[in-house]
Amino acid sequence: MLSADKTKAKSSKRNRSREKPISSPTVEVADYRHKEEKRKNIPDAGLAIYNYKPQEPVKYSYDPHLDPQLVWTGKAERPSFEVETVSLHIHERVSTQAILKSVQKAEQYQQLRLFADPNLPLDKRIEFYRHEMDWTNRLILGDSLLVMNSLKERELMEGRVQMVYLDPPYGVSYSSNFQPAISQLEVRDGRDESLTREPEQVKAYRDTWTLGIHSYLTYLRDRLLLCKDLLNGTGSIFVQIGDTNVHHVREIMDEVFGPENFCGIITFVKTGGLGAILLPSVTDYLLWYAKDKSRVKYHQLYLEKRAGGKDPSNTHGANYLMENGGA
Repeated sequence: MLSADKTKAKSSKRNRSREKPISSPTVEVADYRHKEEKRKNIPDAGLAIYNYKPQEPVKYSYDPHLDPQLVWTGKAERPSFEVETVSLHIHERVSTQAILKSVQKAEQYQQLRLFADPNLPLDKRIEFYRHEMDWTNRLILGDSLLVMNSLKERELMEGRVQMVYLDPPYGVSYSSNFQPAISQLEVRDGRDESLTREPEQVKAYRDTWTLGIHSYLTYLRDRLLLCKDLLNGTGSIFVQIGDTNVHHVREIMDEVFGPENFCGIITFVKTGGLGAILLPSVTDYLLWYAKDKSRVKYHQLYLEKRAGGKDPSNTHGANYLMENGGA
């Protein structure tokens, strides 16, 4: 019996050696596509000269009867403001899938496109903001007020945005210089080596903050108003801010979104706080407001409850989801 088992084992081993090795499935790496969503076609920078139908500026007005509200210099004299309706020009089209394929060996060594071009003929590509195209994620460089107004008026995205994350200056130094190089992290006023090569940028920056904190509040309120227009009824906005102006920013957001749409303050620990004369500032804040709190989209977070009684790590009364589906 022992020799027979050994023979059977050897035979089984030979049969396994003849079997073809199991190959792992090939994974196709592709960029993320929003197949259900569409957007209007945006002109390329090289085709900007064909933009022969410029849009009129859009005027936005504030409600002067809000109560209570924060008052600052210049607010009463500025019940409305105008924003230019500009075209957003595409300077570079980058497709993740095209880049990956370009470095792989393709069949018959055919040349693959590195940049993904729109599937529109030239005569339609110069008809800006008229034709529907597949939605693609974008990085947009420009004044946020002009960008949001363009998204609203030219791409017709009013009420289509699910979430806005705004990271404004915490408490700006209103006379600060620009960082002239990536490698130069320390920038100080009064130093020649800290001056930017474009003095027009410094002048524009300082003109923006002529009234200091008063200019800052005007700057922020204008942008929050357009954020509200872009948000969907189930959407939310999160504003990241430090303790210097968190109270001012919340008052402005109460005014724009309504105090009834305040959802909460999320506090998170940062790495700073060392060297403080008094209490160190070790936290920053996310102010969360909804377009409509009664419709806001929210998914409750749960922790896994360990078997054997109370979880000692649950010091804040966190929610748990049981195996039977109960909370």
